[in-house]
Amino acid sequence: MPTNISFEEIEQLVQLIKNVHGFDFSNYSAASLKRRVARIIQLQNLSLFDLKSLLTNDPDYFEYFLTEITVNVTEMFRDPEFFQSLNKHVLPYLKSYQHIKVWNAGCSSGEELYSFAIAFEEEGLYQRSFMYGTDINAIVIDQARSGRYPLKQLTLYADNYLQAGGSKSLEHYYQCDNDMAVITPALKQRTLFSIHNLVSDGVFNEFHLISCRNVLIYFDQALQEKVLQLFYDSLANFGFLCLGSKESLKGNVAKRFKVIDRKNNIYQKIT
Repeated sequence: MPTNISFEEIEQLVQLIKNVHGFDFSNYSAASLKRRVARIIQLQNLSLFDLKSLLTNDPDYFEYFLTEITVNVTEMFRDPEFFQSLNKHVLPYLKSYQHIKVWNAGCSSGEELYSFAIAFEEEGLYQRSFMYGTDINAIVIDQARSGRYPLKQLTLYADNYLQAGGSKSLEHYYQCDNDMAVITPALKQRTLFSIHNLVSDGVFNEFHLISCRNVLIYFDQALQEKVLQLFYDSLANFGFLCLGSKESLKGNVAKRFKVIDRKNNIYQKIT
């Protein structure tokens, strides 16, 4: 089935989703949306009319669509050098706080937030921290809450953990359940996963560390600046912001941050 979709048709699809479901994709990268919609149509052998009908009439299909259209590529201790820098530059500073709040925005299925939890635990910070993981996608949030991952994946993550400077063994932080690995209850007790839409939702707490890595690259510049302002407004004074390797601070908010590690995109709010 042909999958040549015009940008005008993508705009119409975005408007339909906004009208029916209240999700606004208008400031997402049009090229990225076009690629992902074309992929869905091709995989499911749909016409654009079929896709619109499903999105209009089938709420369960919309949840599937969200899973496919949003980016959910993640792993534990992804980019070990970033976690080395976090251990060196950020965690020593956070030790001066009695209570620490962390927000992992666009947390997908939770692997990165649990990586933060492990890093904080090994520095003696976890018991005075609370960690929020948010995503637009209810399906991946449910997986994050469960803390259940294929055991094969955790075996692969063990190398990341050691490269990131882990002081124990990754096996210390999960239990085996047949072919699944389950994050230990002790590591889940100070985490909360919930739905949050970076496009439309606002500040919901004050944080000492916000991580949003490899999410902004899928937004256009106007939306990137809007979300960066949200992060600025959500940070405590001298709080830290972590972005992805291909992202950077933009707009007026950039001058309100100090660069802590340019290579690993770690910044500190200074004004």
